[in-house]
Amino acid sequence: MLTLLGSSQRCFWTLLLLTLSVFLLVGLLRVDINMLTPLLGGQPEGHPITNIMFLKTHKTASSTVLNILFRFAETHNLSVALPAGSRVHLGYPWLFLARYVEGAGPGGSQRRFNIMCNHLRFNLPEVQKVMPNDTFYFSILRNPVFQLESSFTYYRSYAPAFRAAPSLDAFLAAPHTFYNRSVGLRNAYSRNPMWFDLGFDPDAAASEGYVRARLADVERRFQLVLIAEHFDESMVLLRHRLRWRLDDVVSFRLNSRSQRSVGSLTPESQERARHWCALDWRLYQHFNRTFWASLRAELGPRRLRAEVERLRARRRELMGLCLQGGAPKNKTQIADRKLLPYQSGEADILGYNLRQGLDNETLRMCRRMVMPELQYTAHLYSLQFPEKPPKNIAFLEA
Repeated sequence: MLTLLGSSQRCFWTLLLLTLSVFLLVGLLRVDINMLTPLLGGQPEGHPITNIMFLKTHKTASSTVLNILFRFAETHNLSVALPAGSRVHLGYPWLFLARYVEGAGPGGSQRRFNIMCNHLRFNLPEVQKVMPNDTFYFSILRNPVFQLESSFTYYRSYAPAFRAAPSLDAFLAAPHTFYNRSVGLRNAYSRNPMWFDLGFDPDAAASEGYVRARLADVERRFQLVLIAEHFDESMVLLRHRLRWRLDDVVSFRLNSRSQRSVGSLTPESQERARHWCALDWRLYQHFNRTFWASLRAELGPRRLRAEVERLRARRRELMGLCLQGGAPKNKTQIADRKLLPYQSGEADILGYNLRQGLDNETLRMCRRMVMPELQYTAHLYSLQFPEKPPKNIAFLEA
């Protein structure tokens, strides 16, 4: 009898421990599965968002974002609001008008498109004429100090204020010596260019009331503003907002410069740049804060780290699959002229060579990932408007 009682007690405690272990394991698995499901499956819950307007700011890694959007559009047979005729941008630096879009139609008969992402100066009423009501609006910003350095190198021969200055340090030491408001839009790259791209006045006084009102305007219209210095974290957040697969946001850096054409600024010049581009600096500070607040609220540190590493691992995998030498090349090293990026100013813009012997499907995927902006715009234009003369990329024909 005592033996039976002892056996019953042992069975009871064994079952209790097993039950508690199961509950504990389920709890742990639930946490881990919640963290890993988007990574393992590659597809967040819900239908992917396909109506998207990306405000492509200048010198902010926006060409890489454009490539991501173009690839998604081509893969899913979506329509893109492309520049009309021979143009390669949507009317920039003038305020955007619907008629700058190929096939938009006259008057009130405008055609609606799925994706808009070529350079334009934001003008909401006109954008709404060609984009659906449920469009997801987003943009990207960069620290104005480094954005200005990149603009100076890239637009040195175009912007009168830059052309007249012997160096960026000299320009920032006395900007009004070189910058003339009466020159107008050609100087758009030389003061508060991101503020300008948003459709605002780059020469406005940075009064507190004015700045707060314009920041509120941006927050009302744009559901997301990304940060170029944290590009991978930006892609993770964008992917979740759009409910896209992991491969949809994996990319290679496009339109980037070689290290030899990247200038350095003294601490004094950096402070002067923040003062000269005070509106861009306030814009960047504000949306850098909202960006990290969104990441904390929607993902949390642990899940964010895991997803960023997953993104980087997949990029490394695709670089090994697609790229000859696994790294970008300067213009003299690019074998296929159709993949040669446009060279501007004093910038040495890098591109890529693809590995030999890729099968057709892999070659098509890899080629899309390295296709420069102008060539991809022309490619989509030919697909979307086969009845129209193709866009000619003049520098490739020289």
